Formats: sequence, C-alpha cells, structure tokens
Amino acid sequence: MNLKASGFAGRLAVVNPNYTAIDSEDTYPDLKSLPFVPDLLVITAPAAAIPGIISDAAAIGIAGAVILSAGLGHGAGSLAESIVRTARAHGMRLVGPNCIGMLLPRAKLNASFAAHQPSLGHVALISQSGAVAAAMIEWAAERRLGFSGIVSIGDQLDVDVADLLDYFALDNHTNAILVYLEAVKDARKFMSAARAAARLKPVVVVKSGRMAQGAKAAATHTGALAGSDAVYDAAFRRAGMLRVYDLRELFDCAELLGRGFVPRGNRLAILTNGGGLGILAIDRLAELGGAPANLTAETVERLDQVLPRGWSRANPVDISGDADAARYVSALDALLDDANSDAILVMNVETAVAPTETIAEAVAQCARDRRATRSKVAALVLAAWTGADERTAATFEAAHVPHFPTEDDAVRAFMYLVRYREASIALAATPPSVASTFTPEVAAARRVIAKALSEKRGWLDPTEIVTLFKAYDIPIVPTVTACDADDAADKAAPFLTQGLAVAVKLFSRDISHKSDVGGVILGLRTRESVAEAARTVLSRARNARPDATLQGVTIQPMIVRRAALELILGIADDPTFGPVIVFGRGGTAVEVINDKVLALPPLDMNLARDLVGRTRVSRLLAGYRDVSAVPEEAVPLTLVKLAQMAADIPEVAELDINPLLADETGVLALDARVAIRKPARLFAGHTRLAVRPYPSQWEGELASRDGSRLVVRPLRPEDEPMVESFFRRVSAEDLRLRFFQAMKNFSHAFIARLTQLDYARAMAFAALDPSTGAMVGAVQLHSDSLYENAEYAILLQSDLKGKGLGWALMQLLIQYARSEGLKRLSGEVLAENTTMLSMCHELGFTTATEPTDHRIVNVVLDLSLPVADAVGAEILIRPRRDQSGVTATTR
Repeated sequence: MNLKASGFAGRLAVVNPNYTAIDSEDTYPDLKSLPFVPDLLVITAPAAAIPGIISDAAAIGIAGAVILSAGLGHGAGSLAESIVRTARAHGMRLVGPNCIGMLLPRAKLNASFAAHQPSLGHVALISQSGAVAAAMIEWAAERRLGFSGIVSIGDQLDVDVADLLDYFALDNHTNAILVYLEAVKDARKFMSAARAAARLKPVVVVKSGRMAQGAKAAATHTGALAGSDAVYDAAFRRAGMLRVYDLRELFDCAELLGRGFVPRGNRLAILTNGGGLGILAIDRLAELGGAPANLTAETVERLDQVLPRGWSRANPVDISGDADAARYVSALDALLDDANSDAILVMNVETAVAPTETIAEAVAQCARDRRATRSKVAALVLAAWTGADERTAATFEAAHVPHFPTEDDAVRAFMYLVRYREASIALAATPPSVASTFTPEVAAARRVIAKALSEKRGWLDPTEIVTLFKAYDIPIVPTVTACDADDAADKAAPFLTQGLAVAVKLFSRDISHKSDVGGVILGLRTRESVAEAARTVLSRARNARPDATLQGVTIQPMIVRRAALELILGIADDPTFGPVIVFGRGGTAVEVINDKVLALPPLDMNLARDLVGRTRVSRLLAGYRDVSAVPEEAVPLTLVKLAQMAADIPEVAELDINPLLADETGVLALDARVAIRKPARLFAGHTRLAVRPYPSQWEGELASRDGSRLVVRPLRPEDEPMVESFFRRVSAEDLRLRFFQAMKNFSHAFIARLTQLDYARAMAFAALDPSTGAMVGAVQLHSDSLYENAEYAILLQSDLKGKGLGWALMQLLIQYARSEGLKRLSGEVLAENTTMLSMCHELGFTTATEPTDHRIVNVVLDLSLPVADAVGAEILIRPRRDQSGVTATTR
C-alpha cells in the first residue's frame, strides 16, 4: 500500500466487508465501525457501491474523499450526480473519480497508485490526466526535483483545477504551480483562481487538444479566426499564466521555477568554450525575443585580464576550447558583476584538454558562493553541458544550478522565465483611464437589438448596424438600403449630387460573405450605373444561391483612403469562455493572411495596446517610408469600445468589422455584420463574459449621520494612486488594526492586489468625497471558490470615524453579499479593536475568540438573517445608467 510505504504518520484504517485483514492491516466492515473519524477517505470500491460509501462518510463527518474508481457516469440520473448531491449537502469535498489520486510529500501522504513516491520539493502539479501525473513523477525522480503536492483530478465531479489553484497559491511551501489541462468547466471560476494564483507565484500550463477544433466554417470571418485553442491561449494570457506546448517544455519550466529562479530581465550573457555553440545560442535567443547582453566596458576590461589574447571581447564570451576550471570561474565572476546581464548561460563542450567534471564542479561552486553572498536579484546562472553524465548532473543539482543537455533547451527555458516575468508585470500594471469623451448610448443600442429580436431575426440590417456603431462611437460609413434597382438609384442620388461615387452591395441575411457571390460593385457615379449594378448583384446572388432570400442592396459613398490599412475587428462566441475580441489584418484574404490575435473582454487601454502589438500589422500601423502612422490610440480605443459593447449587450453573438480602414486620419468601418440571439448561458446571473466587467450598477451615494453625502463605487484598477494617497491619510494605529501589523510602505504590487479586482470573488467599495474625489473609506470582500463564504475588511480615514461611514459601508457590503447569493460573511478583528467588535455585534455578527491566538476574534454573519439598520445612515444605490461609459475592466 502506498499509504503505508510513504511513511504516513497519521492513523490509518482499512474498510472492506469481505476481508478481516489486508496487507497486515485489520479491516472494518463499514465506515460506521471505525474507532475514529478520518480526515480523508480513499475509495477504490466498485462504482455501484460508491453512493452508499459517500453517504456513510458524510454521516460520520468525513471532510473529503479521493475516488480512484471509474464508471460513475455523467449527467442526470447517474451515480456521479447522486454522489455530488450527497457530498455538497454535508460540505464534503471530492477529488476524482477516475484519477490516480493525490500525493503530499510534506505530510508523507501518498493516496494514489503511482509507481513511485516523489521527493519533497516546492513545485505543485495539478493534472487532469493520471498518465501525465505519473510521467511527471518519474521524470522528477530522474532530475532530483521534488514536489509540494501532486493531485490528479480525473473527472472533476467536485474539486477542479480552480479549487487547487486556490489551495496551492496560498501554500507557503509551493514556489510554482504546474497544470496539465484538457478542458475548463467553469470559465469564470477558472479565470478568478488562475489570476489570483498567478499574482502570487508562477503558474505554468500545458493544454492538450490544440488541433482538435481545426479550422471551422463560420458565418463571420471573426468566427472562423477564433478557434477554441486560440481562445484558451487568450484566457491563459489574461490570467497571467505561462503557457507551454508539450511535456518537455513543462519539465524545463519545472526545472527552473521549482528552484525559485526569476531573472531581472531578458538580457542573457553566454560563456562558452565553443564559439559555434555560442553563436547558435545567440541566434535562438534572438528568435525567441530575448536580448544578448551588451557587456559593459568594465566587464570587458576585467575579462581582458583573465582570458587569452584574442578572445571574442563580446557576447558570447568565447574562452577557447582549452579553457580550464580556473578560466571558467574567472570569466563567470566578471559576468556575474556585469550590470547589463540578467542571466549567464555557461556552456561546455567536452575536450581532451580540460576535464568537464572538474569544470562543472568549479562553475557550480562559484554560482553557489555568489548566491550565498549576493541578494536575490543577482544574475541567474544556467548550465548547458554537452554530453554530461550523471555525475555532472548531480553536481549542478546539488548546487541548485539549472542544467540542460543543449544550448537550445537552456535558451528556451530562460525565455520561459522572461515570459513569466513580463506576464507578472503586465498583470500588475495600472491601466490608464479611457477617454472621458467615450460615453456609449447603451439604451439606443439595446432598442435596436430588441426590435430585431422581436422580429425573430438573427442578423442586424445594415442601417441598424450604423445605429449600433454610432451608439458606441465607432466610426462607420453612411449606409442606406434599397429593395430594387430603381430604389437604389433614388437612394444613391443624395451622394451623387455631392460628387461622390458610391458602392452597391448585396443585402441578404442568408449570405455571409458578399464577395463570394459577386455581390459588391464599386465606383459608381450615375443613377443609371447604380441601377444596373443593383440588378447585376441581385442576379448574381439568385444564380449562386437560389435558396437565399434577398432583401435588396445597400448604397454607400465610396471612401478613398489610398494608404489606409485594412483591419478586422470582431466579437466571436466561444462555448467555454463566452465573447472573445478578435483583431488582425483584414480584407478578403483575412483567413489566408492569418495575422490575428484574441483577447477576453472587457479591455482597458493597456490590454488593447497589447492586443494590437502582438500582430504583424502593428508594425505598419506605426508608419513606414512615406506612409504616415495611424494615431496611436485610434485602434486600441476602438477595441475598448467593441469590448464594452460585448459587456453591455450579451445579445450580440458575433460581430465582424471587415475592413476597418486605418490611416493618419483615424479609423472607419467600411463593412460590418452583427449576429444576434438571446444569450443561452449566463455566469451566476450576470453577463456571458468569463472575466466579469466593472459593476457600474453598484455606483451610488452614502449619507452619513451628519447629513453629508459621499459617492460610493467599486474600486477600479486605475485607482491605485488614489488608494495610495488614502493610506497616507490613515493613522498608523488604524493601519495596524486593519493589517494586524505596522504598515509604513505600500508597494505597487500590494496596492495592485487591492485595486485590480475580478468583481466575481473579489470586490471592494470606495467611499469618495464628492468635492475632491479623494477616497475616505473602503470595504473589501473576498469569497471562496464555491461562492458561499466570504471574508471582509474595512478601513476608514481616521478623522471620519464615528460619523456612521463604517455602518453604511458595512451595510452596503452585506447588501452586495446577499445579492451574490453568499451564505456567510466573516472576518478577523483584533480583540483590542472594540469599536469594530461593537459594530459587528450590533449588525448581527456572532463573535468567538480564535482558539490558536487569543488576540484575534472571529466574527461571522449568517446572511439569511436580517441585519440591524444603521442609525441615521442611508444607502442609495442607483440602477446602472445607460450613459455610464467605460469606467474600468478586470485585468
């Protein structure tokens, strides 16, 4: 039994009605016969017996179970449904079924049927595949890499990837989390957990099934471009996870991240005894987006003193094939002091002149010594030893020097760390506010959608699209519709009299791409040519698609922007993550060019700029030769507007702007299609978005006891400067009571965690002085992954205490928690904070001293009970205004 072999020191009991003993352990006939209540139940019984086992386990108070058995079925009426229902009714958590189990080396717990016991380390592994988990255990054993925990989750009846991300994110013994993912069940839960975990430590994910969807036919170009795996990629990027593409890359990341290494930047210095290998490494580094370190003059001068005449005097540092251990160490010492180097890759090709093992020992010792005497920001040392044997590998592992068989492996691993660092910085970046001039007319847009849905239509007409785009301030060419040739000539007349040429385009709700049936004729300057063009496109459409219904044609003035780029912007609908924003190079060959990127809405300007910057066409937007640059904010702001539309109007199922012209004058939509339908899937009663948008419906006012009114609203990511200023106005004593310790400095990372909320599990309200806009108080809530229990915290500007502001903020938070369906609200209060304890008591919280620390009082509110009214306090939360504009997003 793995449980016994792992050295587990706790109590074990075996339950089996068919035997009196198994593996020298006495057995019990059933769970009710046990002499104690276990913390964990490991089930290997036949599927038919498991519902009864779970029922018995819940009855005696077992908190969790790992179900290794398979064959429980899925959906209504299955054994799985019965098991989950019973477990949730008793607060019992389940891992599995159909998994190899879980292993916690620190507790010496091996509740699995893995072949080997992993060693203790600082990497957690979450795997939807038992085979992948087993392979990782075997690989880690060979590389002497340990784990803080390994959980194979199988069919995820209850505990899923998000739950385990929450757990390992807060585990002090875990430095990095590795995830093998096949599919996400609850996108919003996954995004909340992944984002929170990635803020605290590296989260590396490999997802299988990248080619399963393939290229698919779609009604819009946007839909064709937004493949399922590309959406997952966008989700991982938004959450700050580092994606790799196979197990080999996952192993390489584990090699580095498991030892807690993160470089200062992307500049790599290379030290080698083989010039050719150094050049190959530099080439690979540049290909992956890294930067060869530009050695300082001081470093070159130091190297001149220790290296043979004629050395390369540049990066890569070629110290010649006869280099011995002393030369390696002298050169490495100089590079470790180089201010322009973030990491040093030491490479060695074995020669008959110098023993490779001796050199490895010297390099490893140098790295170990420097790490012991320098700060954690010292340059990282990696090794690539061609033809290294087990002794060399053991030497580097003992010194905690990441080592690789080839220069390619080492450079790729370094760039994983660079990508993780960049993702961490982006995740914590403070976004700028959107231009205040953007105020969408949401009510007007909704009227257009509602009318079309009432007519049981699945597509907006061209003139309706113009109205929709105007509501969101997206420039679009004027468009009129005509039912036949004569009507087309009449509708074109106003444009023609202005001296404008016009375009005639097919109007059919059944034909997605007009160009495919010859449905576009350009450059028309007379009534007669317009009428003839209308007859032609209608005739072509009838011949090509006799089954299609033709509504007529559209007339648009010709827009001539000879240097303009053709872009595509759109909204696609993913079955897992909901709406997705698509951006790239547009035109009729959009699928062939395949220069596109995706992002989950909503977007802020930083996210929109990043989206644009990841395309090839972005280089053209910056201008080239005699072509002027597109205004820097024009395209990102249009993406923000489109993302806001996706957040405001869930009935917009798919949207295509192709092309969007972009030149020095700005942007203009020439053609667009919008598919609409009533949303079939909502997240917890809200929008379809996997990343919950800023909840502007919770903006309002608070009235204090003295009659003064304060603005109250959810915190936004761009509020970081306001929050920092607020902390400076709070007394040191009040900060100590809030954070349970003296607080002098508030870092960017600390404040970013308070302001960059997901508005799903984390929420915070700020009270603002209406005359100055300054923050004077805040209350915060963070719920568990099941959205049942939440912890709160509150802080007021010290000179405003005693005016009812705390009452009002707490009542607002309780109102919000109830609206979210939470069951309990809890907090920790220092016993000396009698003011807070008194307010909690009057609000209906129960109090109990923390058994392990009598300085702390636990307070809990049952949200099913009524809450006391605040004397003289008033809360006014107004419904979301249609003229709300874009105020924030979830990063």
